[in-house]
Amino acid sequence: MGPILLPALVSLSVAESQRGGALGLISALGLIVAIVVQPAAGAWSDTHTTRWGRRRPYLVGGTLVDVIFLLMMALSNDYLVLLISYLLLQTSSNIAHGPYQGYIPDLVPEAKRGAVTGVKQLLEIVGIVVTSLVVGYLVGQGQILVSFLAIIAFLLICMAITALFVTEQPFDGALGIEPKKPTLQPRHDSARDVLGSIFHSRDFFLWLVSRLLILVGANLVRNYALYFFQDVLGLPNPAGAVGGLLAVIAVSIAIVVYPSGVLSDRFGRKWLIVLSGVLGAIGALLLMTATTQDQVLVYGGIIGVSAGIFLSVNWAWGADLIPPGTGGRYLGISNLATAGSGVLAGAGGFMLDYFNAQSHNLGYTALYLSAAVCYALGTILVLGIKDAGGRQPLVRRGREENR
Repeated sequence: MGPILLPALVSLSVAESQRGGALGLISALGLIVAIVVQPAAGAWSDTHTTRWGRRRPYLVGGTLVDVIFLLMMALSNDYLVLLISYLLLQTSSNIAHGPYQGYIPDLVPEAKRGAVTGVKQLLEIVGIVVTSLVVGYLVGQGQILVSFLAIIAFLLICMAITALFVTEQPFDGALGIEPKKPTLQPRHDSARDVLGSIFHSRDFFLWLVSRLLILVGANLVRNYALYFFQDVLGLPNPAGAVGGLLAVIAVSIAIVVYPSGVLSDRFGRKWLIVLSGVLGAIGALLLMTATTQDQVLVYGGIIGVSAGIFLSVNWAWGADLIPPGTGGRYLGISNLATAGSGVLAGAGGFMLDYFNAQSHNLGYTALYLSAAVCYALGTILVLGIKDAGGRQPLVRRGREENR
């Protein structure tokens, strides 16, 4: 949606000189909705159980409503309709996604979170590879509606698999221990208490800010790639080229995501995140010099390795830093960083338009330099966070194995 479909739809609805700002605006407003809705939905699901479970009703309901708003987007013929449809889609999809975030802390013991998160990311990467190539090809052929129908089909299939086959109980249920029922605490559902959880601890706050900055860097590189291929490289099918780039990045992620999670379980999270940030900054700086599609693919591979390490290890690190039984709330709040990075990266569209107006394609240099700075600042903040992974989980795992 972000790197291929939204840029293509925006290009069809606004003038070329305004498309960077128009894309940045729609991305930013949509993600502001996500920042509000996702943690609220996650927190609500932490403390309210239904006969269908804590997470499942929101996942099913939100996804079914997604279908309506995806069709509205596909059939929109002007920018205002596209904007409204996208904001509604962000609302419904994050009602599903907030509670969904709580599944890993619910189901996985701390000592296994790095490895399991690695598997999660690996499976998501398979989806990215397939959809990047398919959607890039379809948009290149002008088949935007077919692309949306494919998204709807995949959403419904994956929703059904999750709803039917995920057992909603804590991981200790596998040991024959009766799962603890969540204590209802309605007062924690207020927006003030949800947002106040940002300051749960100094380490959690720094983790959020560092995650925000590093993801801003990644979004600045990714979100405007279609326009880069079109303006700088002059490719006849920029959507197909973006699909190929995303596939290269995804394969790079897939190669490192599981080993990174396993290594972080054994040796800790911090220094792997530092390595990720350094690689991201190098990749962004190299993109400033790219003049061929092959160069972009190579540099994209470096960014993919960075993203693979980050996505696996950073998520497990966040799960280490939160209180037990609050995965929906706190990992929903992590969307302040995840979606917030997209909001801030939306300013990159206006920066792109402004600098391109000053000098031919200068906006892309400003964009990738800004991305490198964000990677660097996020990496520096990581150094101040206590590393909760590694040794402590190993001790627990050893005791479990001895038993």
